[in-house]
Amino acid sequence: MNTDEQHQSRLARVKIDDSWKLPLADFLLGDTMQNLRIFLAEAQQDQQIVYPPNAQIFRALNDTPLDQVKAVILGQDPYHGVGQANGLSFSVNKGIDLPPSLRNIYHELRTDLGISPPVHGDLSKWAEQGVLLLNSVLTVEQAKPTSHQKQGWEQFTDAVIDVINEHRQSVVFILWGAYAQRKGQRIDSNKHLVLKAAHPSPLSANRGGFFGCKVFSKTNHYLNAQGITPIDWQLDA
Repeated sequence: MNTDEQHQSRLARVKIDDSWKLPLADFLLGDTMQNLRIFLAEAQQDQQIVYPPNAQIFRALNDTPLDQVKAVILGQDPYHGVGQANGLSFSVNKGIDLPPSLRNIYHELRTDLGISPPVHGDLSKWAEQGVLLLNSVLTVEQAKPTSHQKQGWEQFTDAVIDVINEHRQSVVFILWGAYAQRKGQRIDSNKHLVLKAAHPSPLSANRGGFFGCKVFSKTNHYLNAQGITPIDWQLDA
């Protein structure tokens, strides 16, 4: 098997939607991703409980193929509580109590668009419409926030942002909080719309700058102006 065939074989084993594989191939086949695999394998050997489950680590990319990306909501780390993280930033499965940040997001959704929030926290409907719900770090150890930072995930999600920046046009990047805004410095604001506000966590949101940011209506106004179908932000009851 020659080198190209080896690369194709390795890429075929990566459980990411095909639309992302070729643009991300250099990273997926590189040393940083290999080191990430080793890190996660060692965590498993050490019997760490890691969230989200393995099958959902790349869920954001699988639920929102590259050619369908209209908007990006950038989070930081997955939720670290039992049963919370499901691979989509800020989202939890139905039946899981709403985290405080998501409650604040729903509050802003109501005041911005008059949408009554559901009792669940499943944001998959947004993902299916082209909202990439991407965390900057894709895994975390149970009850240990930020525990998987600086292991390579940040470089991976930088590569994802670069791919969107290069291959897509007129995408809305919703950047809540200083961390996301620093990561968003690599976005070409001449090609895309960048919306910034405070983080929706209670500590940040209550200081001001999140409530009233109107990112949902601003996103749809921009998409409409570009001739792109807007997002239906209403979630099923």
